[in-house]
Amino acid sequence: MDENAYEPTIIAFLCNWCTFTAADLAGTSRLTYPSNVKIVRMMCSGMVDPKYVLKSFLEGADGVLIGGCWPGDCHYINGNMKARRRVALLHEVLERFGVEKERLWLRWVAASEGNMFAETVKEMTEQLKKMGPPSTKQRAIA
Repeated sequence: MDENAYEPTIIAFLCNWCTFTAADLAGTSRLTYPSNVKIVRMMCSGMVDPKYVLKSFLEGADGVLIGGCWPGDCHYINGNMKARRRVALLHEVLERFGVEKERLWLRWVAASEGNMFAETVKEMTEQLKKMGPPSTKQRAIA
């Protein structure tokens, strides 16, 4: 497969208080990052229900990014720690369904880290390009 032809789709569930604000900062700072990321604004990364992640993959996402506040800085005290526990469980569940755990990322990005958000999206896109489409997607196409 031509690595340049494949453009992975990333669904990003971003905390309103930190990572979404960082994404906004990246945009207002005119930083460039791949346009393949679809942002879903959440009040807290702890509010990302595992069903949202599973549904994203079922509906064709190549990767899911959950972005939250740094530990100790959560607006809702421990929502990001809840997200961390859920992602650990989701990694196990996804592997049982044939989806590599490397397709689900959890990253801490503060509101002032627009550069970090842009770099994270670039890095995830590059990793997904190297991995190619999920095997579940290839089976659905065939």
